[in-house]
Amino acid sequence: VLKDTLEKRGALGQIKARIRAEVFNALDDQSEPRPPLSHENLLINELIREYLEYNKYKYAASVLTSESGQPEVPLDRQFLAKELNIIEDANGKSVPLLYGIISHFLHGGKEESTQNTLPKVSLLNNPKQNLGKPPTERNQK
Repeated sequence: VLKDTLEKRGALGQIKARIRAEVFNALDDQSEPRPPLSHENLLINELIREYLEYNKYKYAASVLTSESGQPEVPLDRQFLAKELNIIEDANGKSVPLLYGIISHFLHGGKEESTQNTLPKVSLLNNPKQNLGKPPTERNQK
């Protein structure tokens, strides 16, 4: 009965996540240096962290930050949007940038058919960014 009650309140999942995060932190070898973060990985990790924190997955976010070597202080959202060439509408500022990116691609860049939960976002095409290619092939033009 106690387990069912904790599950219904969502507390059991939080407790399990907290235990996983604490176990990971205890096992994480701080003496082994982390590889340097590439600019792309820094931005991707920040999009994921913003999404995790928005959805209150705080233990998952703390493990991501710890494991990836992401800076403890999140990047400024305006900086992130500028780096990714994203122009948001007023509704888009209330949800993580990742929602707008997904909305843009789900609707094929068509601004008029977005739902209320997914804000309109304009992703400007930047020919200098070849993020779909391996790092060795990027920016060779």
